[in-house]
Amino acid sequence: MRRYIFAVAAFVWMIGGAVGAAGVDVKEHFAPLPLVADNADNPVTPEKAALGKLLFLDPRLSRSGFISCNSCHNLATGGVDNLETSIGHGWQLGPRNAPTVFNAAILGSQFWDGRAKDVEAQAEGPILNPKEMAATEELVLRRLGSIPAYVEMFRSAFPGEAEPLTYKNVARAIAAFERTLLTPSRFDEYLAGIESALTAREVRGLELFVSKGCVACHNGAAVGGASFQRFDYGSDQGRYEVTKDEADRKVFRVAPLRNVELTYPYFHDGKVWSLEEAVKIMAQKQLGVELTAAETADIVAFLKSLTGAQPRVDFPRLPPSGEATPRPDVK
Repeated sequence: MRRYIFAVAAFVWMIGGAVGAAGVDVKEHFAPLPLVADNADNPVTPEKAALGKLLFLDPRLSRSGFISCNSCHNLATGGVDNLETSIGHGWQLGPRNAPTVFNAAILGSQFWDGRAKDVEAQAEGPILNPKEMAATEELVLRRLGSIPAYVEMFRSAFPGEAEPLTYKNVARAIAAFERTLLTPSRFDEYLAGIESALTAREVRGLELFVSKGCVACHNGAAVGGASFQRFDYGSDQGRYEVTKDEADRKVFRVAPLRNVELTYPYFHDGKVWSLEEAVKIMAQKQLGVELTAAETADIVAFLKSLTGAQPRVDFPRLPPSGEATPRPDVK
């Protein structure tokens, strides 16, 4: 039923009726969350998404056999780990806060520095990163290839391929699963003209979000994530580390704000634990605006309306390892 509501919402948004109770032309700034986040180069199929779900949850993709994708992008806690920076192989701390995996598939770039173009490219990185899962392509393929159930699932997910079990297909399967992790919210109903979907306070917050200038960067279907901006906060050099272009020093991908209520702590270094404090800092540093306590509370109320229906993911039984499966290496 809820999926039907959001299908209607998307249709109504397309044909008009997008001025909300606050007089804000929401269609000018925002778009409803799509019903699907497919990729023509990696179409989502039930077989591929089912395999990707297992791989996402399987710690055997890591060198230690202890860390999975879900360790840092926990599906039970808003798609994040709620740590300042994630804990990786050998208890190493990562350099940046883990972004949420929810709705990541609709973004045009991945990671805080935008170094991956989509979730398919993103999925390849952490598994091999020595500070994260610290595996190698060879190790991942040896482990999966030693488990008959996985071998068969790869054949089903990638039919017609001479060698379906490849590292590229590991990432493609994980990405296919991630493309199902969309979280439509009450804000999508509001975008469709259902004014009762938001409270009066949330509408005031939306109006402030637009009038104060937050919407200049936080817009579109993800309410952010579509552009890069300089944020002179902390010592992290941001996108400069990728491009080596001076213009990119301390430039970061704008954070998407869907589910922001759940994805604390905030900013690329994870140093801010309060959403209220994050809003005030952004207003001061990025907009040169001092918000009152009442204005901050209203904007936060609006941001909480972006918390969507969390994907229901039943925890599966993973295929057991065999005698030939490479053992965990915690060193």
